Amino acid sequence: MKKSFVLRLDDEMYKLLEKWAADEFRSVNGQLEYIINQSLINSGRKKNKTDNQSTDKK
Repeated sequence: MKKSFVLRLDDEMYKLLEKWAADEFRSVNGQLEYIINQSLINSGRKKNKTDNQSTDKK
């Protein structure tokens, strides 16, 4: 289940995020989810599913 919450961004930040999302063929919401997910993986707070799958097959 996904949770909804309010996020306030200034206009400049939103426009930059919107452009970044469009460059990667994502919605702004999808881009934010991607960025947060990658940050959680990179910080070691979340396991990368592709890493788990590759180690499970060995």
